[in-house]
Amino acid sequence: MLRNGSERMSTSLTAERRSRLHRRVRFIVGFTITYNVIEAIVAVWAGTVASSAALIGFGLDSIVEVLSAAAIAWQFTRKDPERWEKVTVRVIGLAFFALAAYVSIDAVLSLIRVEGPAHSPFGLGITALSLVIMPLLAWFEVRTGRELDSKSVMADARQLILCVYLSGAVFIGLALNSLFGWWWADSVAALVVAVLAIREGIEAWRGDVESPFEVLEDLDNEEVEATVR
Repeated sequence: MLRNGSERMSTSLTAERRSRLHRRVRFIVGFTITYNVIEAIVAVWAGTVASSAALIGFGLDSIVEVLSAAAIAWQFTRKDPERWEKVTVRVIGLAFFALAAYVSIDAVLSLIRVEGPAHSPFGLGITALSLVIMPLLAWFEVRTGRELDSKSVMADARQLILCVYLSGAVFIGLALNSLFGWWWADSVAALVVAVLAIREGIEAWRGDVESPFEVLEDLDNEEVEATVR
């Protein structure tokens, strides 16, 4: 659950500050949608060419992120965004489940058929780029969601964190296959991500959304307490 400190911050927000944070959320989701549309096109194309289950799953995850960001964008165009909090969080949870289902089926079929991906420079490039961009974007969204005390914004940030995990797993799988010919690494990486997606989906559905940057939050809280003293 979100800390009591963030709840106090949310209730003490001025109307001007809350409006500014709402605009920031719209900017974040706008950037997320734009980037992930491009990422999805490149990843699905590269995954199809290379016959990579994990890379195609990575591209589909980008589509899920677009849907998640679109749900947040819709929520924050309402006059009373907080009223739609529960519905939006559950939509994000369903998106996690859909991603996990597809990735699991595709990875298992690839293992059964003993099919490994071909070398994919584009796949390595797009996953490496996401490993740089997505952590920064997620951190920015977490800070915003925590101040607003918004579970839907925090859930969307966790979707971005899942993209970081997925990017890392796919990158490692593609690299191991290219360097050592480990054809199965791609599918194993995809299954690991599917498990993470299921876990995140369950937590989002329950509304049990915590910050994925708890260590940083703890440090921030300690700094604030030290300043007050």
